Amino acid sequence: MDDELFEQMVAVFNSLVSWVAAGAMVFGGVVPYIPQYRDIRRTQNAEGFSTYVCLVLLVANILRILFRFGRYFETLLLWQSIIMIATMLIMLNLCTNVRMATELNTKRRSFIATDSKEEEIRIPKRIFLDFDWSHFWSWTHFVDYLQCVLAFTLVAAYITYLLLDSALFVETLGFLAVFTEAMLGTPQLHCNYQNKSTEGMSIKMVLMWTSGDTFKTGYFLLTQAPVQFWTCGLLQVLVDFAILFQVYYYSRYPQKPVSHTVSHTTSAKAL
Repeated sequence: MDDELFEQMVAVFNSLVSWVAAGAMVFGGVVPYIPQYRDIRRTQNAEGFSTYVCLVLLVANILRILFRFGRYFETLLLWQSIIMIATMLIMLNLCTNVRMATELNTKRRSFIATDSKEEEIRIPKRIFLDFDWSHFWSWTHFVDYLQCVLAFTLVAAYITYLLLDSALFVETLGFLAVFTEAMLGTPQLHCNYQNKSTEGMSIKMVLMWTSGDTFKTGYFLLTQAPVQFWTCGLLQVLVDFAILFQVYYYSRYPQKPVSHTVSHTTSAKAL
């Protein structure tokens, strides 16, 4: 009787662990962006966050979903990709709205300073359908990002449909999905380098990237996953540590004075 009870308890415990692991697998990739989202909402400043991070993850997860049509993988990973795509679209919507508001406020202050109150305040529109590469992924409205994502998805899906019987194409598609995700931190690394600062970037987000990527890479090595998996995982970890080094370097050796307005600094400190 005691043995049966013990076995039932073990079975319940294993089931609970499985559910927790499944939840971590599906939602774990989204968690790092919660502090970044809150920081942008609180400070109304999106300069420190590179929207190219969103681009990288959108491309990687769209390719991963298409890869599933050629080679089956766990449904949990499919849901992970769907939720990550939704999260990146939410981040893009927030960043676009904040940058539009910031640009509009800057124009208003400029007009007031020059006594040009009678002139209409206009913000130059940058739209996806202009196909101007100088404004790529820097469009004025969120709908343009949606149009770009939809266009990429349709083109990639059509090519996948045509070449789905090719084993080489399917394997290449899978590698591109993994490699693109491995490049996740490089837009933020470049953004920090250009700004000569990590101000506006959530350090919590990068720490969560680092811990998640380290765990994932260790898992790949222990389970003897294909070489491209752990190679790309190691690359992600190296980029994460490079960003953390930027945090240390730019805080210890500031390259420029603290930017943004006094109100922005005050609001950030108050919260």
